[in-house]
Amino acid sequence: MMQKILTLIVILAASFFTNLAMSQNVEFDQKAFPNDKDGLKAALKSIKAGDKILNSEFPNYQQALTFYSEAFKFNPNNSILNYNIGYCYVKLRKYKDAIPYFESVLKSEPNFQGDIKFLLAKCYHIDYKFDEAIEMLINYRKTLTPDEISSYEKEIDKELAECRKGKELVNNPVRVIIENVGDKINTEFPDYSPVINADRSVLMFTSMRPTTTGGGIDEYRNQYFEDIYISQKDENGQWIAPQNPGKPLNSETHDAILGISADGQQLFLYRDEGGGDILFSKLSGDQWQKPENMGKNINSPYHESTASFSFDYLTIYFVSDRPGGYGGHDIYSSRKDEKGRWSPAQNMGGDINTPYEETGIFAHPDGKTFYFSSQGHQTMGGFDIFKITYENGKFSAPVNLGYPVNTTGDDVFFSISANGKYGYYSSSNKEGFGSHDIYQISFLGKEKELITNTEDNLIAFKNSGVQEKVIMQKVDIEEVNLMILKGTITDEYTNEVLFATLELTDLTTNKVVATFENNKSTGKYLVSLPGGKNYAITVNSDQCLFYSDNVDLSANTGYNEVVKDIQLKKIAVGSSVVLKNIFFDSGKSTLKPESEKELENLLKLLNEIPTLKIEISGHTDNVGSATFNKNLSEKRAKAVVDYLVGKGVNADRLTFVGYGFDQPKASNDTPEGRQENRRTEFKVLSR
Repeated sequence: MMQKILTLIVILAASFFTNLAMSQNVEFDQKAFPNDKDGLKAALKSIKAGDKILNSEFPNYQQALTFYSEAFKFNPNNSILNYNIGYCYVKLRKYKDAIPYFESVLKSEPNFQGDIKFLLAKCYHIDYKFDEAIEMLINYRKTLTPDEISSYEKEIDKELAECRKGKELVNNPVRVIIENVGDKINTEFPDYSPVINADRSVLMFTSMRPTTTGGGIDEYRNQYFEDIYISQKDENGQWIAPQNPGKPLNSETHDAILGISADGQQLFLYRDEGGGDILFSKLSGDQWQKPENMGKNINSPYHESTASFSFDYLTIYFVSDRPGGYGGHDIYSSRKDEKGRWSPAQNMGGDINTPYEETGIFAHPDGKTFYFSSQGHQTMGGFDIFKITYENGKFSAPVNLGYPVNTTGDDVFFSISANGKYGYYSSSNKEGFGSHDIYQISFLGKEKELITNTEDNLIAFKNSGVQEKVIMQKVDIEEVNLMILKGTITDEYTNEVLFATLELTDLTTNKVVATFENNKSTGKYLVSLPGGKNYAITVNSDQCLFYSDNVDLSANTGYNEVVKDIQLKKIAVGSSVVLKNIFFDSGKSTLKPESEKELENLLKLLNEIPTLKIEISGHTDNVGSATFNKNLSEKRAKAVVDYLVGKGVNADRLTFVGYGFDQPKASNDTPEGRQENRRTEFKVLSR
């Protein structure tokens, strides 16, 4: 019995000393490996090669890691080697892979000098181990001297704040569904930086795939050069296989999409020129025009990146790290003047920009909502996506979009549909098709369990993603007050596509707020009309009578998409147009101020064709007597003629007549029909 006890003691002692040895630092020397000189020599050679790379001006961390890994096979218990391997993984943004190496160091040498505890805390943070990260940061702070604390206190406090914010957001996730957009868009190669037009009919993104223009490979990245790709939806609402538009939009170097207009016919792109510049291109028919540099008021000798259009295309919002900002990259804006020139860029101020980095600006078509990514506001790690609104002359406080939209990594390159229900970004996921795929976020979608991995779920350069299971709570998202008006413009008689301009006027001020064009080849147009205003829309095309419409959104009716095909009439005898922006008070014939824009349109037509003679006619619904309505309609027609004569039009060219309710366009049995029947028209008598 005593012999068995002694044997057990020996075994336990051997186990203890073995574990002790394994937890201790083992140097690469002959004393530790007296019987394997060749193995030691090879390991030291690998370490020397890895150290040389790591200490070079531009380290290739993956290459250094390869050498260190060879040495690790020989001796996995060396603290410096474990630290260097963990450090390489951090630099490669593979934070979870770094954790066991840093933990091994601290297990063998709890007082290991340097920043290892801070780096391990960062890795815990990104791996959603917030409590472990907070504890490690507090321990790290205790190891610092007073001078070191003064240098690193701000960075430690920021990391602690991000961990605490991360705990808060993860415990209160927003209700979203995140789905891969599929293999028609995504490939085994990096696909990222998606942007969409207002109605989600056009998707543009950046990709490094073999179909890149010129077929070249960036030797530094060892990947194909970036190109812009374009996809559209088919009749079933599915994305079709994307096309590379080729030159001139793409070149034989890196080309990346930055922003797209609401109608999908204009874009901003990035090229590596002058430190990194923003270029502009416009779709002419089915061909993209040669990209043009945005000029010195937008671009600088520094780095410009990410850009977005305002709803009226008259303002650009973009990112630059030029001097004079609040921090690294700041968000700027520039307004186009009446001559089409961009004004000097203005910093968007301290409500948005911070001493840290801002990027990924996206201006929503509603004209007041913006999304951007920041390291400086209350983030849960790296860049988070924030939402702000501009009302009453100031910006609201930035609102974090929450988890799992935001993660502990870098969340950037986010765009959202006009209705605010669908967002797009890129992410790295082991279940995806390649290193980066494009995903769709559905806000307030149907109940669905979101299951993804915790590794490399990136938005562009994001570090890690959502956890494996998210219990999503219902949240309320503010309804967008916006109308998307779209359709096709054709000739009424031939049904041929017409190229036209669409002018948008705020009837409260009678000022033109935006001018748009339709596509020359397809005739399609799309305009975004932010809520809160009463709009006049005027459509003009060569040799045609103008078309007018009224869209009153002053009551903020939420989000609507309206399809309205417009047929223009040639300037010919007998052609007539309803003047939908001529307004009178009920039962009166005095022109309201909101009629000014429509009257100016009519005046312009008469001045452009001096021989044109027209009839102005008034029409009413059937409420009231025939005599009253006939007289009222005639007085209203005369009021229009009197205005034109007062502006210098010869009275001989103008005739007025009141038809009362004799020529209805719709049924008088409904309020909508009666409203349509109350109208003013003009008809061509001769030219």
